[in-house]
Amino acid sequence: MLAAAIYLLVFGVLTIAGGVLGFVKAKSRASLVAGSIAGLLLLAAGGLSISGQRMGPMLGAVVSLLLAVRFGLAYRKTQKPMPALPMLVLSAIGIVIAQQALAP
Repeated sequence: MLAAAIYLLVFGVLTIAGGVLGFVKAKSRASLVAGSIAGLLLLAAGGLSISGQRMGPMLGAVVSLLLAVRFGLAYRKTQKPMPALPMLVLSAIGIVIAQQALAP
Protein backbone atom coordinates (compact mmCIF):
# COMPACT_ATOMS: atom_id res chain seq x y z
CA MET A 1 0.00 0.00 0.00
CA LEU A 2 3.02 2.28 0.41
CA ALA A 3 3.69 2.35 -3.35
CA ALA A 4 0.07 3.36 -3.96
CA ALA A 5 0.33 6.08 -1.33
CA ILE A 6 3.48 7.54 -2.84
CA TYR A 7 2.03 7.42 -6.36
CA LEU A 8 -1.24 9.05 -5.30
CA LEU A 9 0.64 11.82 -3.49
CA VAL A 10 2.83 12.52 -6.53
CA PHE A 11 -0.18 12.31 -8.88
CA GLY A 12 -2.04 14.75 -6.63
CA VAL A 13 0.79 17.28 -6.76
CA LEU A 14 1.06 16.92 -10.55
CA THR A 15 -2.69 17.37 -10.94
CA ILE A 16 -2.67 20.56 -8.89
CA ALA A 17 0.33 21.82 -10.87
CA GLY A 18 -1.50 21.05 -14.11
CA GLY A 19 -4.52 23.03 -12.97
CA VAL A 20 -2.31 25.99 -12.07
CA LEU A 21 -0.55 25.71 -15.44
CA GLY A 22 -3.90 25.67 -17.25
CA PHE A 23 -4.87 28.82 -15.40
CA VAL A 24 -1.59 30.59 -16.13
CA LYS A 25 -1.47 29.65 -19.83
CA ALA A 26 -5.15 29.85 -20.77
CA LYS A 27 -6.63 31.88 -17.89
CA SER A 28 -8.88 28.88 -17.27
CA ARG A 29 -10.44 29.13 -13.84
CA ALA A 30 -12.12 25.79 -14.50
CA SER A 31 -8.68 24.16 -14.83
CA LEU A 32 -7.53 25.75 -11.60
CA VAL A 33 -10.60 24.71 -9.64
CA ALA A 34 -10.92 21.20 -11.10
CA GLY A 35 -7.18 20.54 -10.88
CA SER A 36 -7.10 21.72 -7.28
CA ILE A 37 -10.11 19.65 -6.23
CA ALA A 38 -8.91 16.49 -7.99
CA GLY A 39 -5.37 17.03 -6.73
CA LEU A 40 -6.51 17.52 -3.13
CA LEU A 41 -8.64 14.38 -3.35
CA LEU A 42 -5.62 12.44 -4.64
CA LEU A 43 -3.48 13.86 -1.81
CA ALA A 44 -6.16 12.78 0.66
CA ALA A 45 -6.20 9.32 -0.94
CA GLY A 46 -2.43 9.12 -0.57
CA GLY A 47 -2.62 10.19 3.06
CA LEU A 48 -5.29 7.61 3.82
CA SER A 49 -3.21 4.97 2.06
CA ILE A 50 -0.15 5.82 4.17
CA SER A 51 -2.22 5.26 7.31
CA GLY A 52 -3.25 1.85 5.98
CA GLN A 53 -6.89 2.66 5.35
CA ARG A 54 -8.47 0.88 2.40
CA MET A 55 -10.50 3.99 1.69
CA GLY A 56 -7.32 5.64 0.35
CA PRO A 57 -6.78 3.38 -2.66
CA MET A 58 -10.55 3.29 -3.25
CA LEU A 59 -10.71 7.09 -3.39
CA GLY A 60 -7.60 7.18 -5.57
CA ALA A 61 -9.11 4.70 -8.01
CA VAL A 62 -12.38 6.64 -8.27
CA VAL A 63 -10.65 10.00 -8.81
CA SER A 64 -8.26 8.42 -11.33
CA LEU A 65 -11.18 6.88 -13.20
CA LEU A 66 -13.03 10.19 -13.32
CA LEU A 67 -9.90 11.95 -14.59
CA ALA A 68 -9.39 9.26 -17.23
CA VAL A 69 -12.96 9.72 -18.47
CA ARG A 70 -12.68 13.52 -18.51
CA PHE A 71 -9.36 13.60 -20.36
CA GLY A 72 -10.34 10.73 -22.67
CA LEU A 73 -13.39 12.67 -23.78
CA ALA A 74 -11.32 15.85 -24.16
CA TYR A 75 -8.77 14.08 -26.34
CA ARG A 76 -11.48 12.50 -28.44
CA LYS A 77 -13.04 15.93 -29.01
CA THR A 78 -9.91 18.04 -29.64
CA GLN A 79 -7.27 15.49 -30.72
CA LYS A 80 -4.75 17.65 -28.81
CA PRO A 81 -2.30 15.44 -26.93
CA MET A 82 -1.57 17.98 -24.19
CA PRO A 83 -2.69 17.69 -21.43
CA ALA A 84 -5.03 14.83 -22.28
CA LEU A 85 -2.61 12.00 -23.06
CA PRO A 86 -0.26 12.46 -20.08
CA MET A 87 -3.27 12.69 -17.76
CA LEU A 88 -4.78 9.57 -19.34
CA VAL A 89 -1.56 7.65 -18.73
CA LEU A 90 -1.20 8.93 -15.16
CA SER A 91 -4.85 8.11 -14.47
CA ALA A 92 -4.52 4.58 -15.86
CA ILE A 93 -1.46 3.99 -13.69
CA GLY A 94 -3.40 5.34 -10.71
CA ILE A 95 -6.24 2.90 -11.33
CA VAL A 96 -3.88 -0.09 -11.64
CA ILE A 97 -1.81 0.82 -8.58
CA ALA A 98 -4.93 1.44 -6.48
CA GLN A 99 -6.38 -1.92 -7.53
CA GLN A 100 -3.14 -3.68 -6.63
CA ALA A 101 -3.16 -2.00 -3.21
CA LEU A 102 -6.70 -3.27 -2.64
CA ALA A 103 -5.95 -6.84 -3.71
CA PRO A 104 -5.82 -9.34 -0.84
